[in-house]
Amino acid sequence: MKTNAAPRMTAALANREFRALWLAEVQSLIGDQLTIVALAILVYDRTGSALLSAVVYSLTFLPALAGGLGLSQLADRYPRRTVLVCSSLIQGVLIAIMAIPGAPLALLCGLVVLARLANAPGNAAQNALTREVFTDDDLYLKSQDIRGISTNTAMLLGLAGGGLLVTQVGVSWALALDAATFLLSAAVVRFSVSRRAAASDGNGSWFGAVKQVFGNRHLRVLIWFSWLVGLAVIPEGLAAPLAAEMGVGKQAVGWLLAADPLGFVIGAFLLSRFVSAEQRRKLLGVLAALPMVALIGFVLKPGLIPALLLLAAAGAAGAYLITVSATFITWVPNELRGGAGGVYRTGLRVAQGIGAGLGGLAADRLGAATSAIALAGVVGLLLAVLVALSWGRINGSSPEPLLS
Repeated sequence: MKTNAAPRMTAALANREFRALWLAEVQSLIGDQLTIVALAILVYDRTGSALLSAVVYSLTFLPALAGGLGLSQLADRYPRRTVLVCSSLIQGVLIAIMAIPGAPLALLCGLVVLARLANAPGNAAQNALTREVFTDDDLYLKSQDIRGISTNTAMLLGLAGGGLLVTQVGVSWALALDAATFLLSAAVVRFSVSRRAAASDGNGSWFGAVKQVFGNRHLRVLIWFSWLVGLAVIPEGLAAPLAAEMGVGKQAVGWLLAADPLGFVIGAFLLSRFVSAEQRRKLLGVLAALPMVALIGFVLKPGLIPALLLLAAAGAAGAYLITVSATFITWVPNELRGGAGGVYRTGLRVAQGIGAGLGGLAADRLGAATSAIALAGVVGLLLAVLVALSWGRINGSSPEPLLS
């Protein structure tokens, strides 16, 4: 359903159910930032190994890849409020166990994996529930703008203050705070979100969503748009060598990492405030190409300030991803949104991981982080043009139906 008048973001917050889902998500995200920082500090303090610290950090991402393809379908087979509440409770309990002082490192690693696996169905339920809450397409898109801004703001808060807070209160208390955020999320959702019946009868194949998503031309193009982010995130993986190449201090690494999410917040606000949903869909091809143009600017080997501006510009244009994900969820039938959303998020994570790895390889081969970033921009621009041409052929046409 669409309306002629473009709603403001505050209109989405006026919805009681969305407000509860949003608040639950935001405070859990901030808590998660504490856990990531706390684990990095704990592992390095105990082992003195940068490698082990990096391995434990990777464990916060890898389970989401497997869970996104399989466990996310629980959000279609069972009532989504129940799935989200159970997911939050399980994560809260697991992280609370991690907060016990002196817990063995092997136990901590196992608990991290289990907590991230438990997050997959909850994340799928959160996304599908938000779409169910709104019957108006444009209002739903505004709600996703709010979520995008909140997510990146939480990342900025984590980068800016996570390490300071952990050192002040200690690792165990930081983990306990994260556990408390999940328990609070479960309570907020349980008492503020209406119960709905399961979206599907559960007779479909567990991995049928993969076949259906990639067999649908409209959804396939949206997936391609999301994969372009794999090249756009390359500067984040090269933040440390980039700072060294520019001859600036180590504190600049945090600034380089923060530039993209800060730009994303600004871009999401500007798009939501000044560009209608229909215009945003029409401009997807252009918006997807702009981050790559900004990365090409690194061929000039910029200093710190110009580099920060380029990264912020790339992040601002990268806010097109909100429109991509919202359109994807809208085009998927309600009974398939959990599984299909899991496929989308898993592909996005894989693309980011592969992109970061390729960026590091390119920097080693080319001998300069700026050259690798500029090369990523060139390759990304060519791919963005191809995806934009595909989008131009299908935009405005009705999406092909998916079988439930």
